[in-house]
This record gives sequence, C-alpha cells and structure tokens, in this order.
Amino acid sequence: MYTHVAVDQPAAPAPAAPPRDSPAFLGIVSTIASTVVSNRKALLGFVILGVFTAMALFAQKIAPYDPNATDFLPTAPPSRAHLLGTTSYGQDIFSQLVWGARETLLIGGIAGMVATLLSTAIGVSSAYLGGIADNVLSAITDVFLVVPALPLMIIIAAYAQGGGMWVLIGVIAATSWSYGARQLRPQAQSLRGRDFLESARVRGENKFYIILVEVLPNMTSLIVAIFLGAALYAVLAAAGLQFIGLGDSSDLSWGTMLYWAENNEALQTGAPWWIIAPGACIALLGASVALVNYAVDEIANPALRGKKRKRGRRTAS
Repeated sequence: MYTHVAVDQPAAPAPAAPPRDSPAFLGIVSTIASTVVSNRKALLGFVILGVFTAMALFAQKIAPYDPNATDFLPTAPPSRAHLLGTTSYGQDIFSQLVWGARETLLIGGIAGMVATLLSTAIGVSSAYLGGIADNVLSAITDVFLVVPALPLMIIIAAYAQGGGMWVLIGVIAATSWSYGARQLRPQAQSLRGRDFLESARVRGENKFYIILVEVLPNMTSLIVAIFLGAALYAVLAAAGLQFIGLGDSSDLSWGTMLYWAENNEALQTGAPWWIIAPGACIALLGASVALVNYAVDEIANPALRGKKRKRGRRTAS
C-alpha cells in the first residue's frame, strides 16, 4: 500500500505589469479608446475637458491680449477685436477667460487629488486594519461628515483671506475628503476576506504592501469616480469662495472674474459676457466631468459593456 505525501510547491511569482509595447498593454489602451469613442456622452465630456485643458496649457498663445491690460475702451460690446467685449476697466474678457482656466483647473485638479489621497488613505486603512484603528479613523471621518463643509470653508478662508490659490486648495481638500472615505471603507471591507488577500498574508507580505498592491488596484474605478467628484466640488467651492470675496482678488480665475463682474454690476452696465462667460464655463466643466464618469463606469464595469453590446446587436438586427 502506497501513501501519497503532498509536497509543497513553491509559490508562483506574481505576474509583472505588461510593458507599454506589449499586446496586453495595447489591448487595455485599445479597450479604453474604443469605449470612449463609442460612448457619445463620454466623448463629448472628454472633448469639452480637452478644450479647457488646452486653454490652460496654451493660454499665452490663445489669448490675444494681456488679461490685465487696461488699454481698451471700457464696457465695449463684442467685436472682432474683442470676442466677448471688455470689462469696466478696459480689459479683454476673452483673454481673461482663457487665462482664468489655468488657475481654475489647477485648483480643481490639485484639491481633488489631495482630497482623494486623504479619502483613500483613511477609508482603506480603516477598513483593512480594523480594531482600534478602525474606530478612531471612523470617528474622525464621522466628525468631518457632520460638520457643515460650507460654513467651515467660509470661516477658514475668511481667517486666511488673501492667501491665494494654495490656501483655497488646502481649505477645500481639508473639508471634502470625508465623503470619499465613507464610500471606500465598505468596499475595502468587502475585500478583506478574499482569497488573494489571504494568499498575500500567508506569503508574509506586510500590511502596507497588501493595501497598496493588492487592495487599491481592485478599487480603481471607485477611486477615479471619487477624484472626479472631488475635483468638480473643488472647482465649484473655489468659485463660490472667490465670488464672495474670500479668495485673492488679484488672482485670475473664473471665480475672481465673477467677483469683479458682480462688484461692477456687469449686467446693468452693458457688459453681460463678463459674468455670463465664466459662469457658463464653470457649468460646462461640471457637465464634462459628469460625462467622463460614464466612460469610467463602462470601462470598469463589464456588465455595462455587456448591456451596451446587447443593445447594439438588437439595434443592428
């Protein structure tokens, strides 16, 4: 009678990330590109966002004049020389709009990124570590969720009035991370008992490695969605704070354009585009971020891609 003795096999090494010129990487890029192109809402969102990004990056080449120059006729109507007219100070509104995109997008991008990093660090760590760490981090998150964000932002911004863009970024990021952390915590908790995490623990991987390499990649779609929401919130919050005079009025952004237009009664003095143009740009930027979310959801959720293919087959038949 023979007895079978199991022999432990060495663990297979984790597959390396595909290089950029590999078929796997090209397949991922192709999937993302085809999803964006086939989704009209997502394509429109990326186009609008791309236009604003180009304005911010190439403002010096796109803007016809110095945005701070007061060399023109005050409150001039739109014309070939001034596409959106001029302000009460004789500044070209279109040039201000183009240059204002730079600070507006910087505030949205940086504040959204900082808030997302805080949300991810606190929400995922709270769920994975558990115990006392979970209780402490959850309590901190609950406190920030309960405290009204807008009055808190107004108080902090008023105290640091005139601090400029970086003060706004700090204020917005510090008051907007808790909602994302509350969303990430239950998702991270659902991953704690998965086999691949147990396998990482058996291999002796430390907690930092497991969170960074094993947990976060499985939450990419939610993290991206939280970033988009945080960036949009940052743009709107910054514009609101600047509009009521709690930013640095010497900065040039869409929010400060609204501030100066309102102070000079742009609608009553014959310069409506001074207030309409930045307001419309903020609204379009918000719409583009919402539309980009459609692409993120479809890329990350195979069920949505399957439903779209089925609808396409039904339409074709």
